[in-house]
Amino acid sequence: MRTIKLGVKSNEVYYLNELLVKLGYSVVVSDSFGTATDKSVRDFQLKNNLVVDGVVGLKTWTVLLEKSKNSNTSNSKLLSEQNLIDFAKQFNLELAVVKAVNEVESNGKGFLVDGRPKILFEGHVFWKQLENRNIDPHIYVNTLNENILFEKYNRKYYVGGAEEYSRLEKAASLGTDKKIRDAANCSASWGLFQIMGFNAVLIGYQSIDEFVNKMNENEGEHLKAFGMFLKKNNLIETLRSKNWAAFALKYNGPAYKTNKYDEKLQRAYLKYSK
Repeated sequence: MRTIKLGVKSNEVYYLNELLVKLGYSVVVSDSFGTATDKSVRDFQLKNNLVVDGVVGLKTWTVLLEKSKNSNTSNSKLLSEQNLIDFAKQFNLELAVVKAVNEVESNGKGFLVDGRPKILFEGHVFWKQLENRNIDPHIYVNTLNENILFEKYNRKYYVGGAEEYSRLEKAASLGTDKKIRDAANCSASWGLFQIMGFNAVLIGYQSIDEFVNKMNENEGEHLKAFGMFLKKNNLIETLRSKNWAAFALKYNGPAYKTNKYDEKLQRAYLKYSK
């Protein structure tokens, strides 16, 4: 692990925030080392007889990992370099292209430290998924549900990490009708390549339940789902030509501009293609 501190934005910061949440700290799980992360790191250092400087170097990483060593994510769940090489050959894609999407969509990690697949719950998608099942979302609109159910895209309710499962379960528990749970599962993006659940049947799974079960198995299943999505949506050639904006539009939707997914993909590709 490389040394990181306030102001750094990287995959290591994302993992650091996951570990801090697991240890009981209230930080947003993201790749940004902000003031909340800095405050938490300093508190952790103080409580563990480390130099209190907010810098996560070798000693702090060592103690963090020791305190969090009961992680449930085993190596058998993770992708290998050969998995990515084989996938790139299968679809005649540059390896750097595959690695770029892998990194940008999930910071190169498909599982949380507790062993569950990484998800991101979308409240505006949940609204639409309920409507698709002839369930009126207005019935469930109140201040208690404002973070899981809204008509238009709003990123302010993202919390990241394991807390996204709290949002998902809250949505799934709005009623006893299985249609509501299915709508909730369809409203989250899953795993290493953050495939939205509503794509499950469209790309070849028998049901949303089968898709969720596969996402819980390993990153190899995440990669398989990614390939199924690319084929179904005619995105293979788009990736081959490295048309990042066109890919981001179809893969992430119109909000890609706000989140600068195309720029992130291009930067990641340039890094891996060197």
